[in-house]
Amino acid sequence: MKNCIMSSSQKLDNYLTRYGEHHLNPVNKGIHWFCVPLIMFCILGLVWLIPVPKVLSFNGYFNWASLLMAFVFYYWYQLSVTLAYAMILVLFVMSYVIVLINAALVVGPISALTVYLILFALAWAGQFAGHKIEGKKPSFLEDLQFLLIGPLWLLQFIFAKLKIRY
Repeated sequence: MKNCIMSSSQKLDNYLTRYGEHHLNPVNKGIHWFCVPLIMFCILGLVWLIPVPKVLSFNGYFNWASLLMAFVFYYWYQLSVTLAYAMILVLFVMSYVIVLINAALVVGPISALTVYLILFALAWAGQFAGHKIEGKKPSFLEDLQFLLIGPLWLLQFIFAKLKIRY
């Protein structure tokens, strides 16, 4: 009887391989290098804007994006400790930029919400255009977990260039 239990590294390799099968065209890959991080950024920014009840905010140190980052980190950590820690650094940089944007757009003709929504729509339009060029449906239509695999798929290329094992 074949052992049906996969290690986390085997599971991650399986996800990355399956994700990669939908992203073979160089133009689609290039679009993903721009759009996947932008979508992550916009989701984080949009969730950041959801008001937190004062009693839960811990003097402003907690927001719903913090909770989202914790859950996503836990998911990534189950697949690869190394990639998860690298991704948390990416999330921290994104968080810093979000704080700057939110502070800068408190007053004025355009709101942070508008910025995140426009960028989010443009990034998804780019993703779908890339998949049209690829001739394959986006992998998340097969399995929603691929929405969380996309960032790891990009990061593993960087790790390979730097000869870092994940």
